[in-house]
Amino acid sequence: MPRQIFLPTVLALLAISIAAQQSQPATVAFNCDFPGSDPAHYGISVASDGHSSYISDGKLTPDSDPSERVTFDFTMPQPTLTRIFDLTKKAHYFEGGIDSKTKNLASTGKKTLAYKDEHKNTTATYNYSLIPAVQDLTTLFQNLSITLEAGRRLEFDRRYQKLALDEELRRMVDLGSRNELGDVAVIANVLQAIANDNSVTNGARMRAQRLLASSSAK
Repeated sequence: MPRQIFLPTVLALLAISIAAQQSQPATVAFNCDFPGSDPAHYGISVASDGHSSYISDGKLTPDSDPSERVTFDFTMPQPTLTRIFDLTKKAHYFEGGIDSKTKNLASTGKKTLAYKDEHKNTTATYNYSLIPAVQDLTTLFQNLSITLEAGRRLEFDRRYQKLALDEELRRMVDLGSRNELGDVAVIANVLQAIANDNSVTNGARMRAQRLLASSSAK
């Protein structure tokens, strides 16, 4: 290949490679390890483009293998996505120590927050933090896990034990009334499937619709 053609081609490929690296979305990740709880381990990773993933060893039945973990992808709703990255910025991207280091404080699980973009790559581990933005992020991610675990159980119940759906949905409505439930839009497809399922009890269908409506109102 003539040099006058080869050099521009190399430069163009290099420019494309650099642009691709720079266009990688930023990510925020939260992990919690709390032996004895259910789930004992879970993690949520959120990219700035909304692509998110969840990993958990939460049990669907008492006989579930405790070493078995499930991983799945989902899209983070825009209001929650914006809040996650706003709080991350307020928490200074977890640079420096974020643990309160308070002695004799009961363990609430080993938690890790991490942030990564083309300029930063920070990770911080803590039990409890005095930083308001970290506290808010912790609650947000914990509540999201509660919602995602409920979604897993709803899918299982709809498939294998439909009569159990009403109890699970009642519990979700109660948690929502106490602001202890994450954004139910992350499991909207499951709730919609229940609401549309004529083989499910009317009570369960109505509660699924109620939860969907609460998500739409946000």
